[in-house]
Amino acid sequence: MAAGGGGVAQQAELRRIEGNACFKKARLGAAIDCYTEAIALCPDVAVYWMNRALCHFRRKDWAKVEEDSRRALALDDSLVKGHYLLGYALLDKEEFALAIKELEKALNLLKSSSSTDKMAEDIWQVLAKAKYLDWEKYSTERVWRIQSLKEACESALQEHHFLSGTLGEDLDGSSNEYSEQIKLLSEVFSKATLADTPGDVPDYLCCQITFEIFRDPVITPSGVTYERAVLLEHLDKVGNFDPVTREPLKEHQLVPNLAIKEAVQAYLKEHSWAYRLNC
Repeated sequence: MAAGGGGVAQQAELRRIEGNACFKKARLGAAIDCYTEAIALCPDVAVYWMNRALCHFRRKDWAKVEEDSRRALALDDSLVKGHYLLGYALLDKEEFALAIKELEKALNLLKSSSSTDKMAEDIWQVLAKAKYLDWEKYSTERVWRIQSLKEACESALQEHHFLSGTLGEDLDGSSNEYSEQIKLLSEVFSKATLADTPGDVPDYLCCQITFEIFRDPVITPSGVTYERAVLLEHLDKVGNFDPVTREPLKEHQLVPNLAIKEAVQAYLKEHSWAYRLNC
């Protein structure tokens, strides 16, 4: 990532610093001009592309966000914000699978750095939205195909029994073979659409403070499991005690609840509608 000659690199850095000052004052047009000048001077410095992408992000100019974040990532694939912005831009294009891939990479990079950056929450929010929209799109198509198949099977079954003379009820009024088969067919197709039917997430998979499905569950010495970020906020702003049991509690006492985390991941894999956020 060499920036070129010392004089040129210094000029580019000055343009970046000026651009940052403009960005902080929400002078996005001026900031873009500064970063563009820096890029013209040193096009192989990823941060210049990244900073300009952030300006386009503020303007919701998704095509330019995608273009600049791709250029930044081509220079440095470890940029968390680069994958986050690219994922956001792809989400706007409704390219859900690609957006999910980029957002998951951003989240994994952030986790591998052991950072407690608030950005993790922002990435998760967008990732959850992408996964929910991806489920919604394919679920609608899947339910329609299943319903069409169900109707075709019912018609074929009815025609079969009509031609064989077994369509009507038995003389004693009891259900005949046709009725039983229609009932069984309905049960089969109901089970096929079960995973695509939104419902209530089990209580044990939800935080007792937010009532939302866990993302990073931790357990306290009292045996109560909470969402890590929410509990840390409680400890910081309310006091050093367990919100439910009121027992004294410090951050170092929190232990990741891996069993619940695995249960949540398994549940989301089978019920992607649960990515829907309470917002």
